[in-house]
Amino acid sequence: MNYKFYGWEYANVPPIAEKYKDIKTPRDLYDILSNLWCEYTCAPRMRADWSGQNKTLGQCSITAFLAQDIFGGKVLGILREGGNYHCYNVVGDCAFDLTSEQFGDEKLNYKDNPEQFREVHFAKEEKRQRYEYLKAELENFLNICADGEEEPQPKAEI
Repeated sequence: MNYKFYGWEYANVPPIAEKYKDIKTPRDLYDILSNLWCEYTCAPRMRADWSGQNKTLGQCSITAFLAQDIFGGKVLGILREGGNYHCYNVVGDCAFDLTSEQFGDEKLNYKDNPEQFREVHFAKEEKRQRYEYLKAELENFLNICADGEEEPQPKAEI
């Protein structure tokens, strides 16, 4: 696969959780999530603009916290116009942003950004539900693939 997300070249951190042992690197996670991201996992305020051509749109915080579950490290946030944070991961000295493609050619500043906490982000019930949904879809995917079945398709709604 031709990767375009920020930090893909150095995203070689291994999983810390045994149940995710089949996800060897963030690139593997990106490959799987590319089949799972959908309009229902997209932030509601962005759903009208979500498409299969821009799968990462509105997926940043739930994806970053899921990546943190798998690889450890911290979730950091880039303050965006409007006061929202764009979330990405840092594990040791490896920074990667699985959803950076949503910004096209815009260059984001990945230096000196504040840590983000799931308690704050998941205070929004809809965001917690989207995270739980994406996590369940990932675990379903891993279980099905471990059984040798075909890759599952995302469910129609949360």
